[in-house]
Amino acid sequence: MRQIILDTETTGLYPEQGHRIIELAGLELVDRRPTGRTVHFFLDPEREIDVAATEVHGMTWDDLKDKPRFADVAAEFVDFARGAQWVIHNAPFDLAFLDAEFRRAELPTCAAVHAGVIDTLALARETFPGKRNNLNALCERFAIDNAQRTLHGALLDAQLLAEVYLAMTRGQETLTIDMAPPMARLEALAARSAGSADGQRPALRRIEPTADELAAHEAYLAALDRESGGRCLWRAQAAAS
Repeated sequence: MRQIILDTETTGLYPEQGHRIIELAGLELVDRRPTGRTVHFFLDPEREIDVAATEVHGMTWDDLKDKPRFADVAAEFVDFARGAQWVIHNAPFDLAFLDAEFRRAELPTCAAVHAGVIDTLALARETFPGKRNNLNALCERFAIDNAQRTLHGALLDAQLLAEVYLAMTRGQETLTIDMAPPMARLEALAARSAGSADGQRPALRRIEPTADELAAHEAYLAALDRESGGRCLWRAQAAAS
């Protein structure tokens, strides 16, 4: 499955009042793995930026007057994002702005480009009802480092959202995703047994986790421990032993 993690920054909150996109970023996942392919544009909004919006992302119109307009990059963005499932935090907001920009560029709406939308804010509210579910809160909940996020930025936010989305939907992955089908495993076991002429069991190969893998495992346990109110069984068993 091909997915695009999307984020925008804007001049304000209301596309129906003429507010525009000033930054647009997309990050590609294929089968839930980042491919390294991205798009990232800073855009001239052709209008002033609300002071409250500048306080969020740090940009003014003067910073963007030498950048391309949305219509100049629209075809490149559509080529990148077409036919993929879009993953967006608070999807109605970004989709409304993208649809408004597509109308100005005389292009089809988002619905004609994407193959479906996942709203991670709606998903987080279902998963963690009554809790804060903005991107910073979700990064903290899943032990994702967001120290660089002093201001909002579309590409950084898309990268963080990709990590949040994969962590939040981890349960969708089957535990046997990388294992061979049962018959193939049985045949492989039979072949190994037949190859042992003296009937002795072959030596087991021990694979030690790397430092990075141990750190990632510990971060996952820390997130579980926080969400369960200190009732993470793996940590309790480790402490008991």
